[in-house]
Amino acid sequence: MVTLSSDSRPIIGRGPPLGLRFVFFTAISIVLMTLDSRSSYLQTARLWMGTAINPFYSVVQAPLDWWTLLTDSFSERETLRRENERVLRDLRVARVRLLQFDALSEENRRLRAIRSASEGIAGRTLIAEIMQVSLDPFRHRVRINQGSDNGVFKGQPVLDAFGILGQVARVDRYGAEVILISDPEHATPVLVNRNGIRSIAVGTGDMRKLSLSFLTVEADIKVDDLLVSSGLDEIFPQGYPVARVSKVERSSAATFALVEAKPLAQLDRAREVVLLWFEKPGAADGTGGASASAAPAPAASTPLNSESGTR
Repeated sequence: MVTLSSDSRPIIGRGPPLGLRFVFFTAISIVLMTLDSRSSYLQTARLWMGTAINPFYSVVQAPLDWWTLLTDSFSERETLRRENERVLRDLRVARVRLLQFDALSEENRRLRAIRSASEGIAGRTLIAEIMQVSLDPFRHRVRINQGSDNGVFKGQPVLDAFGILGQVARVDRYGAEVILISDPEHATPVLVNRNGIRSIAVGTGDMRKLSLSFLTVEADIKVDDLLVSSGLDEIFPQGYPVARVSKVERSSAATFALVEAKPLAQLDRAREVVLLWFEKPGAADGTGGASASAAPAPAASTPLNSESGTR
């Protein structure tokens, strides 16, 4: 019977002693460092070794790169979303301000137009704002924010940048009621600018239409003729635009022609109006009358005759 013998010595104790191996590897390290510092023999080996290990670096670095890319993507998306919200918010604010600027610019343009239109006609002017419009469809009246404390008087002419708008019908301390030329109870003495024919433009209850009821069929008037104030009522200044003829119909069986005119003033859109104090004819040379601005009380008591004002 064969008996196998076994070596009971520990494996770690086999081979050269540890001290000898330490000395051996230390000597090899010194030799390699000396060769690396004094020559380039190991540079090629290092290059090839780096090339061989590079794929392992890429594999190890890939999860970190992917995580960084993912977090950066979400971070950039969140940043873009916040930036977009901020830009939209600023845009809304800018649009509101732009609308305010447009409104102020338009208001300034209207006021300049009104002031320019009244130059050379009135001795004094006052800008007023329309505060209220009558809801009665048969009464074309508006209320303005200037009253007797500002010198406004009954019968005072009211205009806008395009033509005669009406006259003051009632006044109190802080406001006044203006009757528009389109009111059925209002009449304005006018003349045809082309040939000087006089007539009376009567309100019809329609802001787009005035009626000239007292022109005969032989009267020299035609469509697109300009009607201006005659000044005979001593209320409206002479020569100020009132309306433009829009319709002329003649019938051989009728005595008077059917003549309609469209007001030039923006009766349904005006926001600001101008009140006039103008010198009556002859006031400048002392031959008659006095400046309404110097004596508003007499002007306020001027009766509304059959040619102008409340009929």
